[in-house]
Amino acid sequence: MAAYLDHSIIRSCLKTWGQAWLLLIVICWLPAHAADEEVSSITTALGIETTEEVVTDDSTTSANEVESSEPLPAPPVINGQSTNNAQIETTPSLQTDNDIRQRIKGIFSEIEGLQAVDVSVAQGVVTLTGETPNEKKAQQAINLTNRLTDVVTVDDRIDRTLDVQDNVTTVYQTLKAQVKNLVKALPLLLVGLVIFILVTWLGSWLSNRKKMWQRLTPNPFVAELLAQTVKVIFIIFGLILALSLIGAETILGTLLGGAGVIGIAVGFAVKDTIENYIASLMLSIRQPFRARDHIVINQQEGIVVRLTSRATILMTLDGNQLRIPNAEVFKGTILNYTKNPERRFTFELGVDANNDPLAAIKVGIDAINDLTFVLDNPKAMAVITNVGDSNIVLEFQIWVNQSETDFAKARSIAIRETKHALENAGFSLPEPIYRLRFNEKLEKALEHMQGSLDTSSATGHKPRVSATPIITHDDHDEVRSIDDKDKQKAKARAKHILQGHDAKEVLDARPNDKLMEKVEQEIAESSDETDLLDSASPQE
Repeated sequence: MAAYLDHSIIRSCLKTWGQAWLLLIVICWLPAHAADEEVSSITTALGIETTEEVVTDDSTTSANEVESSEPLPAPPVINGQSTNNAQIETTPSLQTDNDIRQRIKGIFSEIEGLQAVDVSVAQGVVTLTGETPNEKKAQQAINLTNRLTDVVTVDDRIDRTLDVQDNVTTVYQTLKAQVKNLVKALPLLLVGLVIFILVTWLGSWLSNRKKMWQRLTPNPFVAELLAQTVKVIFIIFGLILALSLIGAETILGTLLGGAGVIGIAVGFAVKDTIENYIASLMLSIRQPFRARDHIVINQQEGIVVRLTSRATILMTLDGNQLRIPNAEVFKGTILNYTKNPERRFTFELGVDANNDPLAAIKVGIDAINDLTFVLDNPKAMAVITNVGDSNIVLEFQIWVNQSETDFAKARSIAIRETKHALENAGFSLPEPIYRLRFNEKLEKALEHMQGSLDTSSATGHKPRVSATPIITHDDHDEVRSIDDKDKQKAKARAKHILQGHDAKEVLDARPNDKLMEKVEQEIAESSDETDLLDSASPQE
């Protein structure tokens, strides 16, 4: 077994070394082979025939150069001298110089603006003199000269006249030629314009088929987005067809490239608007609330009127219109009271520390259950939350149907009825009490001072002390009797007031319909913005 493992390891090592050597050979051989193929492909594409060099003991002879029909790149110009990288003949002839000069003069005679350029050739060095209207024509003459074979270098001695008449005439002739070409291309331009208009009109017609897009998707915002996308696609398609017809695809590429750069810049500038637009799309799909829902968004409370492509419109409980950007709505915390009509409110009441809190809870709960707006399920309850210095704090928890009950009114009525029930049952709702304690010596001294004060006032003598505290010991039962009389008077006064015709409105816990009427009026009003809330769409 061990021998078998050794042989397998040896075979693996040999295989790995063999692959490494093969990869090294390929890496070393491939660049040279690729370079030879590249040179051969370039010479073939340029139409240049090459011959192999014949090496002898005395000299090396190369094949004659053949002029290419393809334009060669312009040689560099250094300090006014243009160089040519062509091979230089060892024994130049006058006939060759004369042929070069004649060929260059013949070319210059056919080109506008180069007729005044003189040419002289010596030893393959071409000297250009004379005049050209501007730098552009001078560079054209140098580049044409360097394209000839047997030219060693070009000596640029051309005078740029910068004559106004020559340059203006050239520009005028160029513009004139362009205008002629434009006039010739007018029919083609008109055909391209007609095609662009027809394709654009077809895209607009399709985008205006709102019923068709609404059948494709139930979400109105998505339907509008699809319609606008189709419209833009048709406009771009029409533009491509029109430019392709007149042979201006390059312009289309430039326009698309510029539009991309401008789109990036505009995207950074209006990123908040784009974020708000995407948030509107997500809200229209998710439908987190409906119209007429009572919600709280980032501590902003109100009733939903509509959801537009830019903002969520609420009617506040004060009757004012509130617009919240959809980006804040999408990222914010949403509290929906209408989603679950059952809502609980709480309040606290304190009873005397000497009273039994459980008995107080029973009396309060019985009074609360007698109210018509209080729900039987979940049941109302109360708990002891705190034991203070002079009272015991009770917290009452009551459930109501907020779709049929005004939350604030119900809480107010429940507090009043619970307080009266506790007081009628003999429970007191005390205020904070502070008890002062004195030792016996201080009490006797204060009594002696009080007696001296009474004696001096009876005999007419002024007391030696400018001011003395008056200490009275009120009977606790007498104070309670006075408090009970005050409470009886207050109850009688309240009973007399509540017997009026307006008392029922004060004790009515039904919601006010005025606010909902304003909401319905806002919803019914026509708006240019599409309402993205749809009762038929699924709600998250």
